[in-house]
Amino acid sequence: MAKRIKTPWYKFYDDEKEHLEYPDFSAYKLIEYTASKHLNNISYNYYGNKKTYHEFLKQIDEVARSFKAIGVKARDVVSICMPNTPEGIISFYAANKIGAIASMIHPLSAENEIKHYLTVSKTEWLITIDFAFNKVNHVVNETKVKRIITVSVADSMPMYMVPVYVATKGYKIHLERNKKQISWRDFIKLGKEYTKEIDDDFKGKEIAAILYSGGTTGTPKGVKLTNLNLNASAMQNFEHVACLKSKDKVLAIMPIFHGFGLSVCIHCVQYFGGESILLPQFNAKTFDKILKKYEPNVLVGVPTLFEAMTNNKNFNHMKLKYLTCVISGGDSLSIELKKKFDVWLEEHHSETTIREGYGLTECCAASCFTPLNYYRPGSIGIPYPDTYYKIVEDGTEKEVPYGTEGEIVISGPTVMAGYIRNKKETKQTLRKHKDGRIWLHTGDEGMMDEDGFVYFKGRLKRMIISSGYCVYPNNIENVIDSHPAVSMSCVIGIPHPYKVTAAKAFIVLKNKSKESDIILSEIKQLVEKNLSRFSWPVAYEFRDELPKTLVGKVAYNVLMHEELMKSKKDTWDKEEDLLEQVEDDNNDELLDKIKED
Repeated sequence: MAKRIKTPWYKFYDDEKEHLEYPDFSAYKLIEYTASKHLNNISYNYYGNKKTYHEFLKQIDEVARSFKAIGVKARDVVSICMPNTPEGIISFYAANKIGAIASMIHPLSAENEIKHYLTVSKTEWLITIDFAFNKVNHVVNETKVKRIITVSVADSMPMYMVPVYVATKGYKIHLERNKKQISWRDFIKLGKEYTKEIDDDFKGKEIAAILYSGGTTGTPKGVKLTNLNLNASAMQNFEHVACLKSKDKVLAIMPIFHGFGLSVCIHCVQYFGGESILLPQFNAKTFDKILKKYEPNVLVGVPTLFEAMTNNKNFNHMKLKYLTCVISGGDSLSIELKKKFDVWLEEHHSETTIREGYGLTECCAASCFTPLNYYRPGSIGIPYPDTYYKIVEDGTEKEVPYGTEGEIVISGPTVMAGYIRNKKETKQTLRKHKDGRIWLHTGDEGMMDEDGFVYFKGRLKRMIISSGYCVYPNNIENVIDSHPAVSMSCVIGIPHPYKVTAAKAFIVLKNKSKESDIILSEIKQLVEKNLSRFSWPVAYEFRDELPKTLVGKVAYNVLMHEELMKSKKDTWDKEEDLLEQVEDDNNDELLDKIKED
């Protein structure tokens, strides 16, 4: 069937293979197999605590035995509510080794979100970072969770760092009591008593992980990813990026509960024998120190990271010769930012340029990427090996001609198995076309040129991408609308200087109130209690009414247009002020330069 699909992008593959051979076994088995070729390479580095692949495999086996000791069986769901620590990735592969399903949860999720993830996945076993434990504890008795293993950020730190961590941050963490809870160290001890042989012969079609995504409608759902999905993603990433090599150091700042972080920064790196530098927390202001300390070869991040780097004066005079690959994903990279960052890289003595990728959680993150030697302004690149793209008329399966905008649809071995316990959305998103293939309808607007280069144009689904994270307006509106004084609300994305886009809430009260400040304070408390920090609106605005469509729905596009015009006016006003100031100073040379720009 694949031969009937147009694939003009193949002519831009240099030494890259058009088709790969994918093994029919688990994600763990892929790592075990490839690790045997480089057992002495460094697998991960956590604040200077380095483990070779040989040591990493031993740690996975220890945790797999601990899972078996507490009763975890094949196809049980183990939720991993962790930042990027060794325990997080070891638990992922250990669960996979015994055939369990890893459900990856953002540790900064609000209590109700955690409850939802634990409930919809039918989680029985939970690994959580200690600072998230109390939130878990408040909802866990309403779920099927049998055992909670708590991990400290300090558990895998070098000994000399532990007192510093405890003195600065660790002392703030006070765990509530729960009989289901045990520490990571006690959990590991249980595994030493388990001596039975472990069955690790699981196939590619088995579900390996659940990641959470907005899907095509912008409401969070659990995405079921198979072993084949994860393994194909790792192999395709390595093949298509084309400049990765064994022992390359990759800065893993993208979180493991994010498809980009799990598949690109961890599984792909472990596949080709690279070193994942694990960072549980990211701080843009001190990022220069991180690069200086670790000297990574590969940097993977969202556009906001690269924007922050160009504005960080601490990078002045730093030489970044060690950077050989820079990858942008998670959000759209503007042509202007690419130009600016490429110049910045050159000024800092790096010979690489930034390359943009595109993908969704529903296809294991990246599935389209800028080729090594070909770049077209505004393009997100060309499809991966064995991955097929086409553009169809919105709401149909009819392919449109090259150069015509429509919905991006994708077919290939990284496309998800479906949404967990949501047949309706699965059927709407995964559709069998006349060519016999299953196509993932992304809900994203795009275009393809005659050479197969793909261009992302916008989102058909109602969702906000803020600093690379998916923010769902419906979720925020539901929380705001739960306040007894609120008649209705509408949340949209607005331009933001650092996050690129952030949420803003428009609120209509049931009755005009002189106590609107008090009501706003109560609404903010509701939002902060029930939603993750990264989804909190940066602005709130009360209105007497909201614009409506002809059928009575809130016309959020009108609000978006208003905010865009307001943003442009603010920018123009600032430029006018600058021009007036320059004219007052009689600086004709600078005035001419500003007008030219």
